[in-house]
Amino acid sequence: MAKRAIRSELSIAYRGWKVVLAGFFGVMGSFAAVVPYTFGLFLKPLSVAFGWHREAVSAGFSIAALTVAAASPLLGFLLDRCGPRRVVLPCIAIFCGTYISLAWLTPSLIHFYLAFFVIGLVGNGTAYLGYSRAISTWFIRRRGLALSVMLAGGSCGAMLLPVIAQAAISQYGWRTSYVALGLLAFALGFPLAAMFLREQPGVVQSTIASAGQDRSIREALGGTIFWVIAVTVWLYATSLNGALAHLSALLTDRGVSSQGSAYAVATIGASALVGRILTGVFLDRFFGARVSQWMLLMTVCGILLLSVAHSLTSGLIAASLIGFSMGSEGDITPYLLSRYFGLKRLSTLYAFTWTTYAIGGATGPLVVGRLFDSLGSYSPATIQVLALPAFISCLLMFLLPRYGEQDVENQTGLLESTAEIPVESM
Repeated sequence: MAKRAIRSELSIAYRGWKVVLAGFFGVMGSFAAVVPYTFGLFLKPLSVAFGWHREAVSAGFSIAALTVAAASPLLGFLLDRCGPRRVVLPCIAIFCGTYISLAWLTPSLIHFYLAFFVIGLVGNGTAYLGYSRAISTWFIRRRGLALSVMLAGGSCGAMLLPVIAQAAISQYGWRTSYVALGLLAFALGFPLAAMFLREQPGVVQSTIASAGQDRSIREALGGTIFWVIAVTVWLYATSLNGALAHLSALLTDRGVSSQGSAYAVATIGASALVGRILTGVFLDRFFGARVSQWMLLMTVCGILLLSVAHSLTSGLIAASLIGFSMGSEGDITPYLLSRYFGLKRLSTLYAFTWTTYAIGGATGPLVVGRLFDSLGSYSPATIQVLALPAFISCLLMFLLPRYGEQDVENQTGLLESTAEIPVESM
């Protein structure tokens, strides 16, 4: 019977894959894909249009990231309490409407900063946090693969959105580009989430009654395992977002064309698409901490190469390494949390790690922007310093203990026991 439940997860007719489909397209147009991968394309246009310094423009990214840090625990609590549909759908609408409002920016930075504050408030509700819990209730043995397919939507967005945004900027101006991105994000995320996004009935309630697998928030926060994961996420985000936010401007300052720099950003998405799928496959076969370490080492190598990149070729290779490693950003974290702490408070715990991610995401771009304004250029040392946090994260993964297979067997039995529960029309 357990084998039958496991086989059902691989069937194309399995209802859980409709939830994954909604997550794939939702994440493609989410905060996680739109803001980090297109923000840098607007650095120069906004500086030219309004005379803003790059540090001032970079602060918009940091405001969004810090707001995500503050808002994520509440969003996680709401996801655990109310379910994903009631949280994700309003977040998508607010996110897209606010992003479109950037088309009407004025020389005052207040609108710019206020918009990214609102975007940060709802951003995580449109991204991985909003979909991971629902997907985890539908998959046990293939949870890593299901999460990686959902995350692959972000990779596709990272691959396509920078090219679309840069083409719109070049042909119609940056204001039109903001409108196009906002409308596209809504079209990708809202309809499918409205149709398919829901948890499998009975699974979370059954895990609560299982052999003590699900832990309370206080118990999780009082142990070392959660904080190893959280600190690792924080350090990794510092490295990753510092590189992402300035990659386009760095390459163009070193002689690469604007279109070439957009292709470099898009390459991150293309390589991440491959990396995330493989990450999901590896997670279902190997210890998650070791998978994360290999990905983190690739991030380190990519950043070090980027620091000395002076051509499109070297920029593309660096972007490929950084992108391939991005499975550790959004796939490994919820996977590890579900294995160590169960499903009952998964969204809340994942939200706390997103708080640490957002703090790191705010720090990296701002530091690099300040160093650029001070030095007048992107020196190799300015970028190389970003590799250190990712390397420390790699070392911290050695502190995680191995999780047993008891949780997998327990949840497989729960999947089987809830397989016959009627599910409302999808």
